[in-house]
Amino acid sequence: MTSQPGQASRMPSVFVGVGSPRQMWDEQWCGELRQWAETMPRPKAILLFSAHWLRYPVTLGATKPVPLVYDYYNFPRHFYEVQYPAPAAPELASRFRELLGDELEVVDSERGLDHGAFVGLMGMYPDAGVPVLEVSIPTFDPESLFAIGHVLSPLRDEGVMIMGAGLLTHSAQSAEANRAFDAWVVDTLDKRDIDALFRYQEIAPGVDQALPTVEHFVPLLVAYGAAYATGARVTTGVGGFSQGGGSRRSLQFD
Repeated sequence: MTSQPGQASRMPSVFVGVGSPRQMWDEQWCGELRQWAETMPRPKAILLFSAHWLRYPVTLGATKPVPLVYDYYNFPRHFYEVQYPAPAAPELASRFRELLGDELEVVDSERGLDHGAFVGLMGMYPDAGVPVLEVSIPTFDPESLFAIGHVLSPLRDEGVMIMGAGLLTHSAQSAEANRAFDAWVVDTLDKRDIDALFRYQEIAPGVDQALPTVEHFVPLLVAYGAAYATGARVTTGVGGFSQGGGSRRSLQFD
């Protein structure tokens, strides 16, 4: 699906399932991400919230070309030679401040894209041609993250894809728990039951085993918040489970 010249196109917001750095060489997973991206309008820019950047106050990533952040350890040398030279997005940084600057403290940094960002992007947009601005996750509070997404939602009508990058499950303790939690999340989103979603740590089946820590799940709350008010039709862009039993699911919110 592509937009016609002169035709306005509201960008979906998305949650991208990003596994270990080894995903960069998983041809099937990357191929599925690329095929999914090709079904959506190509964004003018991407505003990205990664599970691998947790910082308060809200911090903007670099708005000029800088090296990637190889935030992983004990991998072969070639893992640290990967490049993803996506253009910077200074105009998007300014727009972010316009939307949120009166409500939250926003600070600048010269931090490059971490692997929670560039691994999924390499699959979806291997040409590295879309400008990207990464933003830190300032809290784990579900309602606050949902609200941040909601305030940012006008960007979707400006050609910006709001992307959360993480994993619906982040544990190999129990494949059964991972499947139960994965199914519950999709069902809850389909029902538009944000009260249940906000209480996921209390009521979701399998949550304690599927998510011993929550940082990989919470980027979904920003992406969903950015689409909820306009209907948030939920589709799965990439599905299935890894060999370790973890969810590979990526979600699209229209």
